[in-house]
Amino acid sequence: MKYDVIIIGGGSAGLMASIAASRNGAKVLLLDKGEKLGRKLGISGGGRCNVTNNKETDELIKHIPGNGRFLHSSFANFNNKDIIAFFEDLGISLKEEDNGRMFPVGDKAKTVVDTLINQIRRQGVEIRLHSPIDRIIYEDGRVAGVRLKSGPLVHGKSIIVASGGKSVPQTGSTGDGYAWAEQAGHTITELFPTEVPLTSNEPFIQSKELQGLSLRNVALSVWTPKGKKLIEHQGDLLFTHFGISGPIALRCSQFVVKALKQFGTGNIEAAIDLLPDKSKEDVYRESLKLAELESKKSVKNVLKGYLPERMIPLLLQKAGLPDSLTYDNIPKQDWLNLSALIKHFPMRVYGTLSIEEAFVTGGGINLKEIDPKTMESRLMKGLYFCGEILDIHGYTGGYNITAAFSTGYTAGLNAAART
Repeated sequence: MKYDVIIIGGGSAGLMASIAASRNGAKVLLLDKGEKLGRKLGISGGGRCNVTNNKETDELIKHIPGNGRFLHSSFANFNNKDIIAFFEDLGISLKEEDNGRMFPVGDKAKTVVDTLINQIRRQGVEIRLHSPIDRIIYEDGRVAGVRLKSGPLVHGKSIIVASGGKSVPQTGSTGDGYAWAEQAGHTITELFPTEVPLTSNEPFIQSKELQGLSLRNVALSVWTPKGKKLIEHQGDLLFTHFGISGPIALRCSQFVVKALKQFGTGNIEAAIDLLPDKSKEDVYRESLKLAELESKKSVKNVLKGYLPERMIPLLLQKAGLPDSLTYDNIPKQDWLNLSALIKHFPMRVYGTLSIEEAFVTGGGINLKEIDPKTMESRLMKGLYFCGEILDIHGYTGGYNITAAFSTGYTAGLNAAART
């Protein structure tokens, strides 16, 4: 049997490609090697499914630092506003939370996955699970079909590869599609983990004295060996037994990876600003005033309401101040050092957890080889790519899924039009 469009991979991009292609009259086959569709989508947003972000397009692009500008054309076809309308038309009411994140009102990712699957079934898409691909068949500069690992050859006029990256492999994203792309002549930019926790060998990490400590509304910055700030993000952070995690650590991770490679060092400096909305002078003045108001108490106890309690002993130690110090004996220079540490608490990070433990894969198919208006390969006719297999990566918060839905829709639309 011959299909107009064969889609490989039933994640966010593949599901949306299936809907777009079948809506436009194509006979569509969706192949997935797993036992169910939408596995990564089903665990996204902490199991609630952050389906998109409601920011304006320019802001969306800024939050996709890994080649976000490539998405202008696909956003012209299907952007975040279209995604919101799409789901609401299917009966899924959405709500906006902090920083523009959009979730289903029912807070269940399963609802989103089931609705997408039901829709592609209604539109006549044929679904084959447990169908791993051996290879894509190329003939005379265009696609001809796919060979399944079980043996059969399936013919298709257009093929969309939506097989994902290498992160969260338990959902089926094991990087299969890179080899198929290379066989068509494509180059794969270096793969690396993004949106992933940072690792550190600092003594306070090894001692686990801060493990489990969650910091709210702090800032994390990454610095070059020459003291230039590469990036800074404000939000929440978590100390772990191996380093730091939490939203701002994840957002800084790609900059850590790139800096380690660029400067050829074994580690790079990250710094935590515990009070990002205050200046160093404010911190010095306010903390000193607190000590003065309770001059008989040790500064260790005075600072409990001002700083995270578990960090106070470490801050005092690094500033050269004894725990038992009271206001009358505060040395000005050491207190200035303490204020500086509160604003810039340095720690050496030497990398990240593995790409398999990352939320998102950095790197992928070289975008110079992809037509941004159609998602079609510039090297092989009838071959399309969408989603995380492309060299596009954004922050968590609905940005990556927006890119997946948008590129998937664009690929499906154009693959159907080609037939």
